[in-house]
Amino acid sequence: MGGSVASEEWPESDVDCMRAALAEAELAAGEGEIPVGAVVVLGGEIIGTGRNCSVRRSDPAGHAELVALRAAATSVGNYRIPEATLYVTLEPCVMCAGAIAQARVKRVVFGAYDPKAGALGSAVDLSDSRALNHRFDINGGLLADECAGLLQRFFEARR
Repeated sequence: MGGSVASEEWPESDVDCMRAALAEAELAAGEGEIPVGAVVVLGGEIIGTGRNCSVRRSDPAGHAELVALRAAATSVGNYRIPEATLYVTLEPCVMCAGAIAQARVKRVVFGAYDPKAGALGSAVDLSDSRALNHRFDINGGLLADECAGLLQRFFEARR
């Protein structure tokens, strides 16, 4: 299903989309949120963007992936977006993996691995779970150093 791919092997379109997700993560950091950003792409176009907003909105479900998926669903007028790709700067958690399956996303591309809470192979692997009734392709590690560095700098500044 997934796995890390060397940066030079990634298509330019994937790199561009992850850079858009990183821009969202930077905005989140500027708002005092954990810097995670996401974009949903369909047919080569970004149809939804999101960044963490749990603190600002007092919303435990304010994860970048959920915000981007909601925006994308609104954009197409359907909660299912089966041909879409979700780009996110951090490996999705259990909650977000469930939402990705419910949205019937075709592919997930993430940046940094999350050994503590990542649900697509790091802490747990829901990508092959019978509990989720939809399977999606997973590619991890795109611009991983940049994505992880943003998170590291954010947490170092807060200590």
